[in-house]
Amino acid sequence: MLILKFLAKLIKILRSGATPGQIAAGFALGMIMGLTPLWTLHNFIVLLLLVVFNVNLSAAIFSFVLFSGFAYLLDPLFHNLGYFLLVNIPALKPFWTTLYNTPVIALSRFNNTVVMGSLVSALVLLPFAFWGMRSFVIIYREKWDPKLQKLKIVQMVKGSKLYGWYEKIKELGE
Repeated sequence: MLILKFLAKLIKILRSGATPGQIAAGFALGMIMGLTPLWTLHNFIVLLLLVVFNVNLSAAIFSFVLFSGFAYLLDPLFHNLGYFLLVNIPALKPFWTTLYNTPVIALSRFNNTVVMGSLVSALVLLPFAFWGMRSFVIIYREKWDPKLQKLKIVQMVKGSKLYGWYEKIKELGE
């Protein structure tokens, strides 16, 4: 049942009036928040970006929930990457020291190996998430949605009185 609700939310996002770029930007920013530990300075900045820019908040929440589940599984890899960046590269040690001594940056918890590894991973995946989701939305809207709307089950549900009531209530809410 939970999977069906999750799938229904995704389809609702894909069929919304938002542009593919807005959906993709929300998805990519939500991915950053989902992959990294929640209470960090960079997530506060991402949250500000979500509020300030015209991105799809539903896509951001969807990807946040999706990637939060994967983040716990990937934490050992994030730890190893963060440890490598923070400890095993001597050339970066002065840079990390300077950052740590900077008042606001020290609050970012960048010196935590999981935070560092997950943030670097999220930033590397960011363009792939944006362009991949943008392409997916375009393909869905052009090719898959018309085919889904022609399915008998979809037409039966749309023809029911219950769906008609739902549409009327939805219009009142808008």
